Amino acid sequence: MSHPDCRLNLRPLGTPRGVSSVVGPHGVGASPGDKKSKNKSIRGKKKSIFETYMSKEDISEGLKRGTLIQGILRINPKKFHEAFIPSPDGDRDIFIDGVVARNRALNGDLVVVKLLPEEQWKVTRMNLETVGILGVIKPESNDKETEGAYELDLPEELCGSHPPQQSVKGCNDSPDVIIEAQFDDSDSEDGHGNTQNVLVDSVKKLSVCVHDKGKEDSDTPVTKDESTSMSQDPRALPEKSLQRSAKVVYILEKKHSRAATGFLKLLADKNSELFRKYALFSPSDHRVPRIYVPLKDCPQDFVTRPKDYANTLFICRIVDWKEDSNFALGQLAKSLGQAGEIEPETEGILTEYGVDFSDFSSEVLDCLPQGLPWTIPPEEFSKRRDLRKDCIFTIDPSTARDLDDALSCKPLADGRMEISFFLKILFIHLTEIETVVPMLPRLLCEELCSLHPMTDKLTFSVIWTLTPEGKILCEWFGRTIIRSCTKLSYEHAQSMIESPTEKIPEKELPPISPEHTSEEVHRAVLNLHGIAKELRKQRFVDGALRLDQLKLAFTLDHETGLPQGCHIYEYRDSNKLVEEFMLLANMAVAHKTHRTFPERALLRRHPPPQTKMLNDLVEFCEQMGLPMDFSSAGALNKSLTETFGDDKYSLARKEVLTNMCSRPMQMALYFCSGVLQDQTQFRHYALNVPLYTHFTSPIRRFADVLVHRFLAAALGYGELPDLEPEALQKQADHCNDRRMASKRVQELSTGLFFAILVKESGPLESEAMVLGVLNQAFDVLVLRYGVQKRVYCNALPLRSHHFQKVGKKPELTLIWEPEDTEQEPVQQVVTIFSLVEVVLQAETAALKYSAVLKRPGTDGLLGLQDKEEPDAGGPEA
Repeated sequence: MSHPDCRLNLRPLGTPRGVSSVVGPHGVGASPGDKKSKNKSIRGKKKSIFETYMSKEDISEGLKRGTLIQGILRINPKKFHEAFIPSPDGDRDIFIDGVVARNRALNGDLVVVKLLPEEQWKVTRMNLETVGILGVIKPESNDKETEGAYELDLPEELCGSHPPQQSVKGCNDSPDVIIEAQFDDSDSEDGHGNTQNVLVDSVKKLSVCVHDKGKEDSDTPVTKDESTSMSQDPRALPEKSLQRSAKVVYILEKKHSRAATGFLKLLADKNSELFRKYALFSPSDHRVPRIYVPLKDCPQDFVTRPKDYANTLFICRIVDWKEDSNFALGQLAKSLGQAGEIEPETEGILTEYGVDFSDFSSEVLDCLPQGLPWTIPPEEFSKRRDLRKDCIFTIDPSTARDLDDALSCKPLADGRMEISFFLKILFIHLTEIETVVPMLPRLLCEELCSLHPMTDKLTFSVIWTLTPEGKILCEWFGRTIIRSCTKLSYEHAQSMIESPTEKIPEKELPPISPEHTSEEVHRAVLNLHGIAKELRKQRFVDGALRLDQLKLAFTLDHETGLPQGCHIYEYRDSNKLVEEFMLLANMAVAHKTHRTFPERALLRRHPPPQTKMLNDLVEFCEQMGLPMDFSSAGALNKSLTETFGDDKYSLARKEVLTNMCSRPMQMALYFCSGVLQDQTQFRHYALNVPLYTHFTSPIRRFADVLVHRFLAAALGYGELPDLEPEALQKQADHCNDRRMASKRVQELSTGLFFAILVKESGPLESEAMVLGVLNQAFDVLVLRYGVQKRVYCNALPLRSHHFQKVGKKPELTLIWEPEDTEQEPVQQVVTIFSLVEVVLQAETAALKYSAVLKRPGTDGLLGLQDKEEPDAGGPEA
C-alpha cells in the first residue's frame, strides 16, 4: 500500500531538552549499548547519530561482490535494540546490535547490511545445556504486535503482557553471551495457528552461570572477571560460537507502512522551544520510534487537558527521520477512539499493516453490472460445457457469504468416478487491486460470482476421472456453466459422513433443488469422502507433512459484537474432504501452466526447514528422549503420528512438539518460474511435491486471479498476460508481502478478541503443559485455548523457588507458602512436559492478561472436558 510523501519543511531536530536520549521500551533513542552515539554538539554543529546511507551505485556493486548482504529486517519487540536478518546461507541469523546500527530501518524493511569486523561479532552459546534453559515456547498473541525476532508464515497446506523479566540471580547484567536469534523473544512472538513457538532462552544478554561440574544453577554467583573473560576476545572462541554482526547501510524497500498506533504525550521540558511546537507520539509497537508530531495536528485542547487523551488511541505516520535525531517526524492521521475497544484497536491493526479498508472507488464499481439481477449472456452458453443438470453442491463454513468453489461426483462404469471441482469465474478483467477488506467488491464476490444454489453461474473447472483408490486416469480443464443444487455447511457434510446408511432428516438439511434428492447429495458426499481418504492416505505415504496447530473460534454477542466464548476449532473429515480436492486442483493447474509457460508460471514453493533451528530441535528431542526423525517431511510426519499415544497426556505432548516443529519451518512463497534457475527450488517441502500453486481462492488472493489468467491463456481462452518474468516476480513479491500482512492482521485480531474475552468473562481456567523452564519463570501451552503464556515465580505465593539441571533437563522446584500456618509448605516440581493448572486473568493495562499457576491440591481442579465456557451464543467469528 503506498502512502503520500507528506514531507514537512521542518529543521533537523536533535534530542529535545527534557527527553533522555536513552529511551525506554517505547522509544528509539540510543540503547544502552549506543551511549557513545548520544547527541552531542561540536562547535555548534550537531553530530549525526546515524550514518549516511551508501549510494545506490556502491550498494549495487557491494551486493554483486558479496561484500554487502540484503535481507528482511526483524526486530525484537521486547528488546527493541536487538534486530536480525536471515543469513543467505540459511544458517545463523546476522545480528544487528542497537538502534544506531539499525540506521532508521523499521521491522519488515528490505535492508542492505555490512558485516562488522570479526572482533565485534557477538558470542553465541550453541549448547543448550550450558544455557540451562531448554524447551520451546509459542508466546501469547495478546500483545498489539507479537512478532518477535522473526516472522513465520506456516503455509496453510502445512497446518492449518506480563511483568518485566528479572535478571538471573547471581549474574551481572553485562551483555556477554547471547544465543541464536531465532530463539529470541519467547514471551512475545505469536504465530502460526494463531501463535508460534520458539526455544525458550529468550536470547537474554546474560552471563552464563556455571558450576565447577559444568552444571548451571541460578544460585551460583559469577564474578565480573569470570564473565568478562568469556567475551574479551571473540576471535579466540570457536567459529561456531560467534554470530556474525552487521550494520544497516541502505534501505532497499520500506516495506513497513510507517504507520503506527499509540498515544500522545506532552514533551517533558515545558520551557523548551520544542514544547511549543510539538507533541510526542509514543507508539504501542515498541519497535517504532517515538515521533514528534506538530501541535497543529493534535486536538485543540490537548495542551491544556492532556489527561483527557491519556487513553485515546491515535494513528501517526512517519514522514521523515533525520540523521541527527533520535526521534522521527510524523503527522497525526486520526483519532481512533478509546484503547481497549474492538473497533479502534482493529482499525489500528489494519492501518499499521497497510490494509486498505476504505470503500471501493467509483472507477472500480462502474465496471460491475449496474442492473440486477444479472443474467448470463447468451453467447457464453456456446463457449462452455453445460453442467447445470449435474448434482453439484458447495461445502463451506455455516457463516460463509462468498461461495467460491463447488464439487460433484458422478459414478462411471467399472467403479470409476468423475469428480469435478468448480471455481467461480471472475468474468470482469480486473486490474491489479491492492489488498483490501474484502479484496473485491461485495457485489462481485458475494452476489454475482458466488455459487449460490439454484442459480446459473459461470465457473472454471477441473474434472478428473479417478479409480476408487484415487488414481487419476485423466483430467480436463475448462470453462463451464453450473447450477448448484444446495449449500452444505461443513456440519451438514460431516453428519452425512458419520451416518452413511441413515437418511438425514430434511429439517436438518438446507433446501435442495427439486431436480435432485437429499439421498443423491448424500451418496455424492460419501463417494467424495471415500476418494478423499484415499488421496490423503497416498499423500502421506508419498511423504507429505501436516502440522495441525490449535486455532480459536469465537462466539459473539448479537448486540455488542463482543466475544462471549471460544472453543478450539475442530478439523474434521468434511474439512479434509474439501482440502484434498483443493490440493489436487492446485497441483493440476501448477503442472498445466508450467508445461505451457515454463518461464512465466506463477507457482508457490516451500523451502526446507532452516538448518540451524532444525539441528537445535534435533538436539532438544535427543536430550528429552523423544525418538523423532527429522530427515524429511514424511519422516517427521510419521514420527509425530506414531510417537504419541491417544491418552490426554500423550496428546498434549504431541501438541507441544507439533508447535516446536513449526518453528524451523520457512515461509511458503509465490514466485515466477522463469526467475529461479534451479528447479529443485520449486519444490513444496510440506506437500513434498515438485510443483504447486494457488488457484482455488480467486476472491481472496490476487495470486489466484493471476493463475486463472495464465490457465485461461494456456487453454486458448485469452491472451497471455503481458508480464515478463521479472515483472511477474514483482507481482509475486507483492502477493507475498500482502499475504504476510493479512496473516499478521488475522493473528493480532484473534489475540485482541481473546484478550477481551479474558477481560469480560475471566478469569479462565485450564490445564496447561510446560514448554520451557527458566530460572525464575516457565512457559506453558494453555491447552483449552491454544495460547502460550509465561508464568512468573514472583507472581505466585511462594516461600521460595529453586532452579537446577537434572542431567540435561531443567527443573524448577516451587515451595508454596501454606494457606494455613499449621500446614506444611507444598513442594511442586516443574519440568518440560509437566501438566499444570493455570488461571488466565486480566491485568489493569488495556487488553493485557497474565497466567498464574493454581496451587497444588486446590479444590475444584478442572479436567480438560469439565470446564464450562462463558455463554456461547451468537455467530462464530
